[in-house]
Amino acid sequence: MTKEEVLQSLAVQTESKLIMVVIDGIGGLPIRGKTELEAAKTPNLNRFTPKAACGLIDPISYGITPGSGPSHLALFGYDPFRYEIGRGVMEALGIDIPLTRDDLAARGNFATIDEKGIVVDRRAGRISTEKNREICKFLGNEIKEVEGARVSIYPGKEHRFVLVFRGEGLRDDLTDADPQKDGYKAKGTEGLSEEARKTAGVINLYLKKVNEVLKPFHPANTILLRGFSKIPDIPTMSERFKLRPAAIATYPMYRGLARLVGMEILKTGESLQEEVETLKKNFEQFDFFYIHFKKPDMAGEDGNFKMKVKAIEEIDRILPSIFRLNPDVLILTGDHSTPTPLKSHSWHPNPILLFSKYTRPDGIRRFTERHCQKGQLGRFPAMEIIPLMLANGLKLKKFGA
Repeated sequence: MTKEEVLQSLAVQTESKLIMVVIDGIGGLPIRGKTELEAAKTPNLNRFTPKAACGLIDPISYGITPGSGPSHLALFGYDPFRYEIGRGVMEALGIDIPLTRDDLAARGNFATIDEKGIVVDRRAGRISTEKNREICKFLGNEIKEVEGARVSIYPGKEHRFVLVFRGEGLRDDLTDADPQKDGYKAKGTEGLSEEARKTAGVINLYLKKVNEVLKPFHPANTILLRGFSKIPDIPTMSERFKLRPAAIATYPMYRGLARLVGMEILKTGESLQEEVETLKKNFEQFDFFYIHFKKPDMAGEDGNFKMKVKAIEEIDRILPSIFRLNPDVLILTGDHSTPTPLKSHSWHPNPILLFSKYTRPDGIRRFTERHCQKGQLGRFPAMEIIPLMLANGLKLKKFGA
């Protein structure tokens, strides 16, 4: 039997409550001797951490920098090398776009290019969500079809949107039409197989048309596309772990991924406090909760050390409301590191905290990278978090005689 099959055979449904708190981009690198976590004032975490078991997790594997999709899949107990899910599908499902198995979805950014086609701002100055809606409506009316494929564009938050191509024979084995960093020339997509070349041609023709009609919309005068994907075949968390899972997240991509693995998506407001109130309101209805806090990652990608520290401190202030729910198992960690010196995701391991009445507290004084590396959990792959949660929630039978 494979490990997945063993876990599925051992899992049992119980009334114990499991909460996974994911602080996006939590890990960092020192600036003037301290990481963002070390610089932050976190009195609530400091009081709680000594009661828990601590360690470090690698989102994927040593040295591999993860996207948000693979790192979250691993947190949810899925092998990200086996279950590769494109960001386009996650974004689309996150904003309730009905997809068929034949649809091709992509995550998009409005961006700024100069007269030479060089990307000078991948986020178009983080245009307002209202401006985003205006431009998406314009593009939807201007370009409805390319080479027989229907095109639909759906606004997201700020500079983000989702693009869906509908037509026969569309492929998702494509390169990103995004240089990923400022200072590089905007590019089209390429097919990674002979069969995908036709799809690449459709997308690149669409991009050409978009660049023409967006000229008056500076700074949003181009688009970048990545995560071309179609709906995959993936088992749910209920099937695999006998859980009744629910997700609380404000950003579409995270809701989309949670929906793919069978979580109930709970409606919530934008603020941290509203997310916690949603958790409290629904606490009796489910036995596994994933709650996601985005702000540290945003500050990290902007290279704003002080803002990331402030975001961590804001989260610390609302944590007692979660602690007071007295879940049987609580995990607090990140999906990946986003160090402000790098302004991007990185391969560095994340601190993790595990609390239940069956853990052996290791007395770690602070929830930071350097403190947690001394914890009893050691350093391990993020995929192992769910089995640890299930065990501490008494949701796994004994294996073998």
